[in-house]
Amino acid sequence: MAVLSQTPALAAEHGAARTTVTEAPAFSEGRPVLFRGATVITMDKHLGVLHNADVLVKKNKIRAVGHRLSVSDDAAVIEAHGAILIPGFVDTHRHMWQSTLRGIGADWTLTEYINWIYGWFKHYRAQDVYTGNYLGQVEAISDGVTTVMDWCHGAQTPEYADAAVDAHFDIPGRTRFGYGNLFTNDPSWVYSGDVDRMLNTRFSSPDQLVTMQLALDAVSLVPNLTTAFRYAKERNLAVSSHVGIFGVTGDDSIRFLADNAFLSPTSTLVHAATLSDDSYRRIADSGAHLSISAESELNAGQGYPPTGAARRFGVPVSLSMDTVVWWSGDMFSAMRATLDADRGLAFLRAHEAGDGIERNELRAADVLRYATLGGAEALGMADRIGSITPGKLADLVLLGRDTPAMTPVSNPIGHVVFQAGRGDIDTVMVNGKVLKHRGVLFGHYLDRARRLANESLDHLKSQIGDAEWNKAIGTAD
Repeated sequence: MAVLSQTPALAAEHGAARTTVTEAPAFSEGRPVLFRGATVITMDKHLGVLHNADVLVKKNKIRAVGHRLSVSDDAAVIEAHGAILIPGFVDTHRHMWQSTLRGIGADWTLTEYINWIYGWFKHYRAQDVYTGNYLGQVEAISDGVTTVMDWCHGAQTPEYADAAVDAHFDIPGRTRFGYGNLFTNDPSWVYSGDVDRMLNTRFSSPDQLVTMQLALDAVSLVPNLTTAFRYAKERNLAVSSHVGIFGVTGDDSIRFLADNAFLSPTSTLVHAATLSDDSYRRIADSGAHLSISAESELNAGQGYPPTGAARRFGVPVSLSMDTVVWWSGDMFSAMRATLDADRGLAFLRAHEAGDGIERNELRAADVLRYATLGGAEALGMADRIGSITPGKLADLVLLGRDTPAMTPVSNPIGHVVFQAGRGDIDTVMVNGKVLKHRGVLFGHYLDRARRLANESLDHLKSQIGDAEWNKAIGTAD
């Protein structure tokens, strides 16, 4: 039995420049792993929060959750006393192909984003889409996002789509590839043959780490759009759509989807921030899910995060980060921004009426659920991921105990939401495989991502030109 301390000592011993380790002998293939003595936030309504508890992983599944579990001699034991174990985060909407342009749009509005990014896409090569997805996946894993829905509307040709998918297959994270193509007004690409090719040759098993759905908007209500959505329905392909965006798409999209029976529990509606009560009622009746990107909605102008409407009408919610061109890829930030928006608006309205609020309606436990099990539900994967439940796949994140922000822990759920951050992530496990431990990623994924990203960024900047680049980031004279 190998016992591993739960500290970031490995990174410290090798210095700040040490970002990867090549091997993880303690976590060899097929070896059981026991997290011992953790505070376990299971997100399972029957198990709740367990203190000083153990979680046993064998192969790729959670085999037991309890106290003082016994393990075989060949098990790797992670001593986690004082640490917090949570299910991996599930991000239901991220444009990962844009990751190379991280941070350029910090001050942009939605209009500026559309003008710059969509105008620059003519400079993208298929390999740049690969690089963005590769970097985005490395970031997700490092940040405890064990499942991400890659809303890949940069797949303008089969070559670009294959490059995007290749990146995900090259990294052992759990990904839902959202096949999309924003760069045409004709949605016949959905049923012209390549989606079928992908389904048959690259996504033949539902048990793969990388699976597929469609990323298809209902903005331009053209005849071919009905055919495209009908194609998805006939093949039981889940569809994610941007809806309820100020000045772009409104209630007409919801009416189109609902009237044609294209709204269902397999539908994920992104933003949904400017809709009428009738639209939210239709969404609720269909069982469709929302993907709320509060950092994006609050800063870019899509509309106000609709958590209040979701509660009123009983619409299930998941969280997402949208794009790192603007915002962070940090699901801790997503939870906080969602709470900030909801509570701030509630107080504003109460104060305007001369009243106060004695109890916040949206709770920390709600947004942690949105970020884990809610995301799993939106992707149709709640029977497999999203909670620490025996029998589910082992997608787990251990938050360390060794930073000031993690000491002491009095309210575990509230602590994860408001106190913890990406720097507190000690261990990340996806499908039973430890990909990060003691704060260090295994393998050479990060080193490769940095090299590819620098090469891709150099190419893009050379094509964009210094004047336009500086204007975009607000440093032009």
